[in-house]
Amino acid sequence: MTDPGGPALAKTRLRERLLAGRLARPLAERAAAADAVAAALVGSLAGRVSTLAAFVPDPEEPGHGRLPEALTALGARLLLPVVPPSGRVLDWAEHTGELEVGRYGLSQPVGPRLGATALSAADTVVVPALAVDRRGIRLGRGGGYYDRALAHARPDAVLVTLVFDDERVEELPAEAHDRPVTAVVTPSGGWQRLG
Repeated sequence: MTDPGGPALAKTRLRERLLAGRLARPLAERAAAADAVAAALVGSLAGRVSTLAAFVPDPEEPGHGRLPEALTALGARLLLPVVPPSGRVLDWAEHTGELEVGRYGLSQPVGPRLGATALSAADTVVVPALAVDRRGIRLGRGGGYYDRALAHARPDAVLVTLVFDDERVEELPAEAHDRPVTAVVTPSGGWQRLG
């Protein structure tokens, strides 16, 4: 997918379209998707992970209302992101079951902050996305938080993203800083390897 304005402009246009599509999804479809992606993620990671980094999905994201609680069934240490009061480098904290509202209205754990490098302990990192392509290139919301965070992920960490079925696309615009994900979980396709 090429765009005469370059990858950054193409990404902006795609974000607008994808966000509008998510907001238009019926609540029943979102709830069914949340159940499906949570079950597929837990089923695929059971017995394979000791430390997991994930996120708390917003109402329009796959997994809303199910993650991170569903992931506690894995018995793994669960790290969740904390958006700092300023700057664009994610902090991390261990999920103890209690969440609070943080910057941008995002839910985050209440525990002690562990720093940006805490992500390096994770065997698997569940990364949010608006879309992902066959190569594992993901389209985020454009803030760059996860691009910066993934610099701290282990080279052998499994990177997985959650998207709705129609957000798995053939090709997305890519930039040099984009780190491909290893797998995607969709409501009807479950866990799928990429790359």
